[in-house]
Amino acid sequence: MIHRRPLGKPWQEELRLEDGRVLWLRPICPADAEPLRIGFSLLTPEEVRMRFLRPLTSLSEAMARKLTHIDPRTQFALVAAEPEPPGKALVGAVVRAAIEPGTRRAEFAILVTRFLAHQGLGTLLMRRMLHWARLKQLEAVHGDVLQENTAMLHLAQQLGFRRLPSDEPGLVRIEKRLRD
Repeated sequence: MIHRRPLGKPWQEELRLEDGRVLWLRPICPADAEPLRIGFSLLTPEEVRMRFLRPLTSLSEAMARKLTHIDPRTQFALVAAEPEPPGKALVGAVVRAAIEPGTRRAEFAILVTRFLAHQGLGTLLMRRMLHWARLKQLEAVHGDVLQENTAMLHLAQQLGFRRLPSDEPGLVRIEKRLRD
């Protein structure tokens, strides 16, 4: 079980994991670009493929900038990071969602590194993202998952997502309807 303590600002909490480590859950910010790039280098090729659905050898400065400069009106991204100021804290988990233009739907993605896996962080991040989607009065959120990513597919099932067919071989689209 993760013990949570609010930090006094929206979307910010101190998390104490079962193994005793402390993280800060907070919105992503531009200062996280370089720590994201450093953290990317610690990911296994398999972790990268599961998140980005293809192999990548590095996270470019441009991509890190894009991932850390979000429009809060249409995008959401939380990080679980070391309890250090942004720019100094290594990021160990990220959840993000972006509203698709002209719709009431968002696409999401999540990454929890192997260093933080199996402690309930993925569930917490997904629930926070779903809360944001409900506050935005979205109809649904969806994401694409590799068929072999059984951990994510299991988590999605537990959270009430349904599986939809995908045009891409090896992918499963998961969707959670938030409104009828």
